[in-house]
Amino acid sequence: MLGRSALRGLLFSAERSAATKPLFSSYTSRACLHQTSSTGSSSSGAQKFHATPSDIPPPPATAAAAATPSSAFAAAAEAPIPPSEQDQTTIAGSGSETQSPTAEAELLIDGIPRSKFPVPPIFTSKLQITKSLAEKLPYLHSQRPHYISAHLHDRPYLLTEGDHLRLPFLMPKVKSGDVLRFNRASIIGSREFTLKGTPYIDERMFECRMRVLGIESEPLRVKEKTKRRQRHTRHVKSKHRYTVMRVMDVKVKSLDQLLEEGAEVIEDDSIAAAVDKDAIETKS
Repeated sequence: MLGRSALRGLLFSAERSAATKPLFSSYTSRACLHQTSSTGSSSSGAQKFHATPSDIPPPPATAAAAATPSSAFAAAAEAPIPPSEQDQTTIAGSGSETQSPTAEAELLIDGIPRSKFPVPPIFTSKLQITKSLAEKLPYLHSQRPHYISAHLHDRPYLLTEGDHLRLPFLMPKVKSGDVLRFNRASIIGSREFTLKGTPYIDERMFECRMRVLGIESEPLRVKEKTKRRQRHTRHVKSKHRYTVMRVMDVKVKSLDQLLEEGAEVIEDDSIAAAVDKDAIETKS
């Protein structure tokens, strides 16, 4: 058995050799195993190293390539920018970055965001009004108040100015104070005259504007659901919300206003006369 002094000397020599030996020698050989080839010299058994494409550095530019115009443009692009030009570039870039699409959409026009403005209607032809309709339209325009049968999601609502309307659903993307226009109506009338559409009246002939007041919630309802031969009762809770609006204005445009907007009066023919007879009827 070795003495304590001899054993201490062996341990000291082993620790000193481990400290002087480079630590990355074994890790380097392990890290490069996936990049070595299986062919090697038979005498030494060493393996040749093949670098992957990502490890291969780009080839240096040749003299012929340096003489081409493209290399001259590249050299000019790599040239340092003077301080004055660099400052101008920075200022221009900062100005373009501030006007983002979202910021531009939120610009206010008379206190109203641009995203809240209605989309302008696009029509392929002018509004055509027959002579009989042009003769009776002033009577309908002057006789107020008007009522309207407005359609929303193919459901009619009989409205007049000042009415409160609670939709049977929650309208998305609207807030309190928003003004909406109902542009689909089948009937507009007054005390003595009625204008009917086939099936709808042209939206350029009338205006119906609504203001969103807010959201109403119904009381909480609890419904019990059971199944046969099961000792379990399931409770389903529901609390629906509805959008509430108020009718601001219901009016029929005058003949002069329609003519200013580009409408034209056409002659009565057999088809137009039949349509006008069903469209406008005088109440007795």
